Parts: sequence; C-alpha cells; structure tokens
Amino acid sequence: MNSTQQPNLPSQQLETRQNKLQQLFAQPVRLLAPMEGLTDPLMRQILTQIASDLGRPYDWSVSEFIRVTQHVLPAHVFYRYVPELHQDAKTDTGTPIHVQLLGSEAQLMAENAAYAAELGAPAIDINFGCPAKTVNSHRGGSVLLDEPAVMYDIISAVRQAVPAHIPVSAKIRLGYTDTSRMDDIRGAIADSGADWLTIHARTKTQGYKPPAYWDKIQAFNSLKIPVIANGEIWTAEQAHSCMQQAGTAHLMLGRGAITRPDLIASVDSSANNPMNEDKELSWQDLITHQIKFLEGKAKTDVVLVGRYKQWLGMLTKGYSEAQTLWDQIKREKNKAVIISALQTSTHQ
Repeated sequence: MNSTQQPNLPSQQLETRQNKLQQLFAQPVRLLAPMEGLTDPLMRQILTQIASDLGRPYDWSVSEFIRVTQHVLPAHVFYRYVPELHQDAKTDTGTPIHVQLLGSEAQLMAENAAYAAELGAPAIDINFGCPAKTVNSHRGGSVLLDEPAVMYDIISAVRQAVPAHIPVSAKIRLGYTDTSRMDDIRGAIADSGADWLTIHARTKTQGYKPPAYWDKIQAFNSLKIPVIANGEIWTAEQAHSCMQQAGTAHLMLGRGAITRPDLIASVDSSANNPMNEDKELSWQDLITHQIKFLEGKAKTDVVLVGRYKQWLGMLTKGYSEAQTLWDQIKREKNKAVIISALQTSTHQ
C-alpha cells in the first residue's frame, strides 16, 4: 500500500492532499536540512533571509528534531524548537518550517504529531537518519533503519493521526551499518503512507565521511512518492552530479548551505547559465548577516558567541576572508569586540 492507497481516508480529503503535493513538487524543490545544533531558529532565519534576498528562497526548511520519549510534549517545547509556529509556521521571509519528530514508540509519535499539527505545523517529518550515538543508544534516529517494521508502524500511525491535509514525510539514510536492508526499508516506506522521502546518501556507519553514494538513491525512485536527495553537496557542480546520479531533481542542502549561504541560488542559476555569478554572496555582503546573527536571541551571550564561532569555523571552508577573521577572534569571548571586528572588516 502506498500513499495513494490509504485506508479509511475520505476520497475528497485524499484528493486535497494529493493536489497540495502536486503543487509542492511542481518544480524541483530546494530544502534547508535539519541539523541539530546548527540550523536552530536563528540560523534558519539568517539562511532563509539570504536565500530570499538572492531571489531563490527555500521551498521549506525542516526543524531540528524534537525528541519524543514518554509523553505528549507541552506546547512550550514545540515553540522552543519551532518559534515560527507563532507566525503561521514561517520565517520572517515566508519560508515554511516543517516540524521533525524523533522517537521509537508509534502511538506516542502519533500523539505528538497530532499536537504539533494542532499548534500549526504545516507538515510532519520523521527522523530515521540521525547518526548520533546518544540518540541511537536510546533507540532513535538511524538505528531504526535496522527495524523497518517499526519504521512502518511509526509512519503509518503518524499518517493516520494528523489531519488528512497535512503531509507526513520521512528522512532516512541508506542503512545503519550497511545497505543490506535497503529493500526492506523501501518496502516499509512504500506501505506506510509517507508523502515523500528524503535520503541522506550514506549509512550511519559512514557518518559524514566523503563520498556520498548518490547513485544508491536510485533504488528508491520506484516509490510512488517524491524522493529528495541529500548528502555531501557543497557546490553547484556537486548538486548537479547528485541530481543526475540519484535520478531526482529534488535536493536538501545541509552543511554546504552553512559554509556557502548562497549555495541554493548558485545551484539553480548555474543550471540556467554556468557563467552567471549574479547569485553569489560576497564576504562583504555576508558580514551584515553575521552581525545580525550575533545580535540575535540566545540564552546568554556566551552561547551566542559559541554558536557564531561554530558558524565562522564552517565559513572558513567557503570564504578565505573567514579564515582571517577566525585567526583574529577565535579566542575572543566578548560579543561586542567580535561585532566591532566584523564592522571594521567592512572597510578593509
């Protein structure tokens, strides 16, 4: 059974959701990946602003995972992870934010998904891809790739629990220790009622070590739902290679979007005109956004500075100027001093 053949779903509601899905995937989609500790609400706001300013907004972003363990979470937890729920589940520039849940108990996941939908989540994404040892040891994330039947139970329970018009998606890797369960995983997804699937093209064991095996995503294209490719996309050239090898036009951008916040725009502009550099974001232009990040909300300035240094460290892979700044402020703890260093660099 696939998402077009779900039981107990009125035909009118099914048709409404299918129409919504056709609209969502009418053109190749570009998504901002959920990355724990990286794409928090502040980073989402910055990156979606940049993408919008460059004329190629993200079609949507997915929140960091919300861990479901013993009960239905209170509203304030959902709002902490997805404050965009207070404004129609969109960033200031209008990018929708889908709510991602992680857990192993189907009924509890379903109840939390239903509550998230009640709070305004436009879609529910289920995490079967997180490789973190602490998550996996508590039977969450990618470890469930070794239990396709549990994956099926979770997705189908969530699908039945949320209103028919709200899509339910899943994010997976190619397997846990290896790819031997790919057929079983594909079968579980096909029967679950998932509306689309995002695949990080590595196993849990492979972690984030290059390369990503984009060609193995091809095996999932027999599903009657859209497939989104993810993993090791740092440049427009890699994006095009990924789409070709994976056999899908849909991409989720992760760490590459942190190191080059203009990646989303360059992917599509280079597809239309390889010589087009109008969509590039210069270091000088990026300084404004870095200052805005440092002026954002956080528990403390110490936390904010730490988060910024994490971002700046990643920016060194995309901008040579970032390395110079990093060498200058890597031991600095005062936020005002770092902002001053950024402001000074605009005049250099």
